[in-house]
Amino acid sequence: MSERSEKFVDYIIQRIKNNKGDAAALRRADNPNTEYQSWEILAGFHIKLDSENERLPFAAIAADMARAKPEHNGKILIGQAIARCYDEGNQSDQAKAKLRRLLACDTTAEACRILRPLLTLAESKGIKPLNYATLLDDLLWFSYDESRQRIKAKWAQNFYGKQVEETAND
Repeated sequence: MSERSEKFVDYIIQRIKNNKGDAAALRRADNPNTEYQSWEILAGFHIKLDSENERLPFAAIAADMARAKPEHNGKILIGQAIARCYDEGNQSDQAKAKLRRLLACDTTAEACRILRPLLTLAESKGIKPLNYATLLDDLLWFSYDESRQRIKAKWAQNFYGKQVEETAND
């Protein structure tokens, strides 16, 4: 995971802890109609607000963190989180369907939109803390064709319980 993503996760944790208004604004960051309310906080971390491929991943991660209120970055990867939401784990047809939907995404915007209910489901099932920094890295690299397939393969391998070695791009 990148240093920038780790610093962003720490930045959001501190903002959420220290200011309830910031936490409320960040909870709205992944809704297209209300995301502008979080822009002051995102811009404070030098996020390019005019770049959808940068803004949407940061907004999606910040919004989920504001809802989940993690004390630190976790170790649970998105594939693992999806599997853990169901009693049968990675053998659940519902879990497999949710993973397939995520893997069918072709753009960063679509992946962020599909992740929103998955992250909410994981939160409702008590699956936490997620590894937000790694997920943020994945979403930031998702817009590049050569990275997208590698990221999808990593998510699928995590879902099926396989560990993936991090590469230099991670």
